[in-house]
Amino acid sequence: MAPKKGSSKAKGKAPAKASSSKADPLFPAKPRSFNVGGAIRPAGRDLSRFVRWPKYVRIQRQRAVLYQRLKVPPAINQFTKAVGKNEAANVFKLLDKYRPETPAAKKQRQRGAAADAAKGKGKTANVPHQLKFGLKHVTTLVEEKKAQLVLIACDVDPIELVLWLPALCRKMEVPFLIVKDKARLGTLVHQKTSAVVALTGVNKEDEATLQSLRDFGMDSYNKNADLVRKWGGGIMGLKTQAKLDKRAKAVAAEEAKKAASLKR
Repeated sequence: MAPKKGSSKAKGKAPAKASSSKADPLFPAKPRSFNVGGAIRPAGRDLSRFVRWPKYVRIQRQRAVLYQRLKVPPAINQFTKAVGKNEAANVFKLLDKYRPETPAAKKQRQRGAAADAAKGKGKTANVPHQLKFGLKHVTTLVEEKKAQLVLIACDVDPIELVLWLPALCRKMEVPFLIVKDKARLGTLVHQKTSAVVALTGVNKEDEATLQSLRDFGMDSYNKNADLVRKWGGGIMGLKTQAKLDKRAKAVAAEEAKKAASLKR
């Protein structure tokens, strides 16, 4: 049987249905992203919790948690009591005036002093007051009571490097301060970091400022009995605290029931 011929009527396109051009506010359009992972990961979600951090980051975070959980002896806990922001600003403002000479500046000063001595201009100029740094050097200055003010960084690692220094300063009656942090102290002495720095003297115009800082150090650190006696740590996590609170409430409710039954 021969196939039927097509209809002689013109096949026109069907009229399109009138669609509203306005978007529905109840159902906003959410175009999908077809980049790698774009259609899987919800936009705007913080995934830092799932990041595999470097080992040194994990160690310092675990150390911070352990310092909160474990009982910390007073000798170590005192390093968490750094001076406040305003006091630190005053301290570093003074210390910035007495930064050590660079090798080039020292060589130039020595050449000038040698030239003056050769011309017979009398005594050579004295070495200007400047910060002393280095654990052995500062320890010697404290033992000889030549240090006027000692600054100890709060974040020295390992802490045993400076653990004994506050006790030595107390014994020798040398004022000391615990400041943040070793990188800031290192900047003062042209180093990356510095565990401790000391001042042996200042110019006449800064003597009053130094004396006020010495008094502050004696009151806040040298003669502060809480730093020597108060233990740190012992702070439980949020889940443990919630569990202990729930247990305490249950015990209190049980005691209240017993007291009510006895009154009857």
